[in-house]
Amino acid sequence: MEKLAIDGGAPLNGEVAISGAKNAALPILCAGLLTAEALHIGNVPHLRDVTTMLSLLGQMGMSISVNEKLGVELRAANIHHPEAPYEMVKTMRASVLVLGPLAARFGEARVSLPGGCAIGLRPVDQHLKGLQAMGATITMDHGYMIVRAPRLKGVRICMDLVTVTGTENLMMAATLAEGETVIENAAREPEITDLAACLTAMGANIQGAGSDKITIQGVAKLHGAHHRVMPDRIETGTFLVAAAVTRGNVRVTGARPTTLDAVLDKLREAGVKIESGDDWISIAPNGKLQSVNLRTAPYPAFPTDMQAQFVALNSVADGTGVVNETIFENRFMHVQELRRLGADIEVEGNTAIVKGVPHLDGATVMATDLRASASLVIAGLVARGTTIVDRIYHLDRGYEAIEEKLSRLGARIRRVS
Repeated sequence: MEKLAIDGGAPLNGEVAISGAKNAALPILCAGLLTAEALHIGNVPHLRDVTTMLSLLGQMGMSISVNEKLGVELRAANIHHPEAPYEMVKTMRASVLVLGPLAARFGEARVSLPGGCAIGLRPVDQHLKGLQAMGATITMDHGYMIVRAPRLKGVRICMDLVTVTGTENLMMAATLAEGETVIENAAREPEITDLAACLTAMGANIQGAGSDKITIQGVAKLHGAHHRVMPDRIETGTFLVAAAVTRGNVRVTGARPTTLDAVLDKLREAGVKIESGDDWISIAPNGKLQSVNLRTAPYPAFPTDMQAQFVALNSVADGTGVVNETIFENRFMHVQELRRLGADIEVEGNTAIVKGVPHLDGATVMATDLRASASLVIAGLVARGTTIVDRIYHLDRGYEAIEEKLSRLGARIRRVS
């Protein structure tokens, strides 16, 4: 099993290019199921989750070609097997995003209940409630969701809670439904806006994406299109935190600063200098690193996917930071591993109290989920001695060539077996 070995203490300096967003690419790949024509998608990140999704779509009968410029062409003219089996879904919860497109275009879907990161329950009841409201019949069979719908009908759907994948699934399903669908209490994440842009290029009629009310006028069919995946805001934030912790000077390019307001505000509060343009952000030291208090919440508030990275930042900052996690109930599993490096962290329910220490010391730690693994890499970059991060397959699910990018910034990091 592969691991990362990190010799800490080197500040990060230089320029790093941001990859396409995993959380935008996955639903956009699923949107290829909505048309028999070719969908060309650019800036697709080379990640394990993307490979898994392409394998799943190929297994259904989709024709897939990938070029050397991170572009993917999808053709779903001959979908002969509208099923997402447990073997595929258990490794990646985003596989559930095939549910809406399959039901809308083919009138049937058989999808295993999802797996993915062990950070919380993340039920799919909102997906099913919405599809039922649109006229689908849903049954459960040995761990599979069976959806049947001769033609979905437009309807008003009020989500009981904000769910990103639920919003995406229902938005895709509504593009081919008969009549108007209104999704109330919709998630507002930029990745949803990116999906809507792709669907609109395919001929969908969508208004309000990025707000809590999305209106979709169903059309008879969608056509092929070209779309470029947005930059990954979580990868961007992770590199900025890594630069802040190591007291480095880093410029991230190919980014989208407007999607990171809450993260950039917290970095400024932590005592670093931030500058930005249309597609770049630079970070530099500006005095001592200060602890920050934060509370995760749905976009545009502070993202849960950046919580673990800021716990690592607080671990070596001056003062005490209180981190309140409101999205996932199990998302402090990185705390025990950070303690192995010498961090002073106490967890009380959904709150972590982090007291900054003068230094961390290298040790062997184990990644428990995708963003936890990023926090351990950040801690290893600043720890004295060598840190070994085990189970980095989690990291490969969401960060493209992270050790190569960090190496180019001056980090002493290498992948070992």
